[in-house]
Amino acid sequence: MSTSDDVPQRPCTWADSVRRALDIGTSATALLLLAPLLLCIALWVRWDSPGPALLRQERIGLDRRPFELYKFRSMRVGGDDQAHRRLIAAELRGENTALDGSTKLHHDARITRSGRLLRKTSLDEVPQLINVLRGEMTLVGPRPCLPWEADMFPDEFDDRFTVRPGLTGLWQVSGRSAVTTLDMLRLDLEYLRTRSLAGDLRILLLTVPSLLRGDGAR
Repeated sequence: MSTSDDVPQRPCTWADSVRRALDIGTSATALLLLAPLLLCIALWVRWDSPGPALLRQERIGLDRRPFELYKFRSMRVGGDDQAHRRLIAAELRGENTALDGSTKLHHDARITRSGRLLRKTSLDEVPQLINVLRGEMTLVGPRPCLPWEADMFPDEFDDRFTVRPGLTGLWQVSGRSAVTTLDMLRLDLEYLRTRSLAGDLRILLLTVPSLLRGDGAR
């Protein structure tokens, strides 16, 4: 799939304009109000383990274009991701990888002490508001995936790349840690089939209790 700058521009609808206005207003306001908390988290991450507080990681966005995603570092620097890659491959084959109600890697040695709490509460993802403000992401949409994940996804799910990835989405409010990669891709297509401003608002409202339950990544 092409990731070049030659991808034709999509026509902007009134709904797209409203979404963008909400993205800018919400992300700018949240970043301003949460600035003291974000500073405390950054200091905690730096104190807890060697490495930068903010992780910059390549992800795949609209029209499969790569962009640099921001999040608080929750793993040790230099960790091996082969176990994670094998898990994703198994899920895409339809294998049952769930353990104790979670489909995520159990006892992942790469995760730091601060990272466990940040991932459980999804606080590690708050810096993605910068990506929303920049227009690389939106508030509601498919999960921003890694380049090697995008290469592994079956062609039937290509439509997930026709919209910007989201800070939250149907996958998150459907039980994030219990949802397999294959289930997530199916939820992405379901979201696209029923996508509306009212639906996005509903997902945003459902995200709050999801976070309070601690449905973040484990």
